[in-house]
Amino acid sequence: MRQPPVHTIAEDAIKAWKITAGIFVAILWFAAIAATVLTFIFDWPVWIIAIAIVISAISTYFFVFLLPVLRWRRWRYEVFEQEIYIQHGILIVSRTLVPMIRVQHVDTQQGPILKKYKLASVTISTAATTHEIPALLEEDASELRDRISALARVDEDDV
Repeated sequence: MRQPPVHTIAEDAIKAWKITAGIFVAILWFAAIAATVLTFIFDWPVWIIAIAIVISAISTYFFVFLLPVLRWRRWRYEVFEQEIYIQHGILIVSRTLVPMIRVQHVDTQQGPILKKYKLASVTISTAATTHEIPALLEEDASELRDRISALARVDEDDV
């Protein structure tokens, strides 16, 4: 069996993912507050408040505190001359090999949260799908994009 890839993504990815999850969980908390207000206005049962708060608290712990750390630990990648090896997943670990000959183009992406931490994601497009290596340092993402692009070009010339 093949050894796992050796390169990891930037540790600041955890912070960026926590902020992103926090934004979505905040929406859930607003829904819980709305359920509380509606419970008092329409004289609904009190257990609706309890369920809304419990679901919000569990979601906050899971999506903001636990999931980003587990996700960061599992993300690995490695670039070889003939292929790109990507491994990710928490419960189900996906190991993907992308042949260089199939790479059509490579991009870097950076949203406002990634930009705050000087991170960028590399997306690798093939005819079938797009693969992403998230949250690399900006310099590493640029170098990786250029390296994959050069290796993909060399493979096309060899054919």
